[in-house]
Amino acid sequence: MSDSQSILTRSLKSVWHPCTQMKQHENFPLIPIQKGDGVWLIDTDGNRYLDAVSSWWVNLFGHNNPRIKDAIKQQLDTLEHVMLAGFTHAPVVELSEKLGKLTGLGHAFYASDGASATEIALKMSFHCWRNSGKPQKTRFISLQNSYHGETLGALGVTDVAIFKDTYAPLLMQSAQMPSPDFRLAEAGESAEDFALRCADALEKYVSVHHKQLAAFIIEPLVQCAAGMGMYHPIYLKRAREICTQYNVHLIADEIAVGFGRTGSMFASYNDCDSACTFASCTKRQDCRPDFICLSKGITGGYLPLSCVLTRDEIYQAFYDDSTVRGFLHSHSYTGNPLACSAALATLAMFESDNVIESNKAKTAYIQTKMQALTHFPIQHLRHQGMISAFDVMTQNPHFAKDCYAAALSNGLLIRPIGNTIYFMPPYTITESEIDLMIAATVKVLQKLI
Repeated sequence: MSDSQSILTRSLKSVWHPCTQMKQHENFPLIPIQKGDGVWLIDTDGNRYLDAVSSWWVNLFGHNNPRIKDAIKQQLDTLEHVMLAGFTHAPVVELSEKLGKLTGLGHAFYASDGASATEIALKMSFHCWRNSGKPQKTRFISLQNSYHGETLGALGVTDVAIFKDTYAPLLMQSAQMPSPDFRLAEAGESAEDFALRCADALEKYVSVHHKQLAAFIIEPLVQCAAGMGMYHPIYLKRAREICTQYNVHLIADEIAVGFGRTGSMFASYNDCDSACTFASCTKRQDCRPDFICLSKGITGGYLPLSCVLTRDEIYQAFYDDSTVRGFLHSHSYTGNPLACSAALATLAMFESDNVIESNKAKTAYIQTKMQALTHFPIQHLRHQGMISAFDVMTQNPHFAKDCYAAALSNGLLIRPIGNTIYFMPPYTITESEIDLMIAATVKVLQKLI
């Protein structure tokens, strides 16, 4: 038995893979990846796959990046981990300060994954209102087709049936507001007009229920798991205004869209100059959320880490002599020094490499090359920063699986959501690699349509 066959056999016997019906791997084998190099993944047989989805949206600066690796190695020589209850360390302090400067939210609470960040934000919001003498504010709202994670609290504000329906009896109830995803607009209605119409529906609901509402949680600009549903930024502005007017927290779930993915450092601040600091930008005071949830790209895809940052006044609601008024939530690996060092290296690359600006040229190039796809039966060709997507007009109920398999056979890793094909490549992708990505996609569509 070859090394590749051995790994596959052992994996199927011992590993329960995520978002996977394991029985399907009886006929569709796993791919044993041995190493990574830039945008490429290389399996044990030497086959190469262009990682056009950044390995579930986390790998910002390519696999095997020397600067992030070196930062982790240096940290490993001093401190690998210490509990953050009663202790602290330089990497977590420095990272918190940098994130605070970028977001204008001054207090960082750490966990290891995006769903945990959602849980933290929901609990903080509820507990803040309780500590503030408004214990009736216990309910949450989110958007239709929203996705915020798969733990029970996060599923309570998620609206993707395949993840949520099975566990419905276990979940808290929440209300879903009309999604401003422009694909849902009426014929002839502009994306901006549709976003404003959806914002009007949000205000109508909040005006009636605000006394019971703790928070509105939203994915800024792009609802990723909804098939990269994109919407006009005016909706974010109106959501902030509505939440302020009716005293409801606004939670920005930037787990997938943060760290430059939508064209600005954070999507919540999309109308601001990405190069400016928070303190020098008055616009950011207008759009700043009450909580921001970060994960995925925060470490460049190298180690698990998530973070929730919040406003000073929310932090102060917990600051008390009474222990039970504190935020009694914990994770064993909170603020892990190795993960924080990877995050610091990632942020340093944004600062030194002018990433946001250089991505604009790559975004424009991807948009131009994707015109080669327009002669296929597709619709809603769309872009938001380094996220590009289109919907394939097909009646094939197995399109996503067939497309994934066909792409792999052409050296391309994409993972369609329903009939939506999307690209979220590492920021290090070159023009020649973009050419390969689009050429492989053309071959896939020629085969399937």
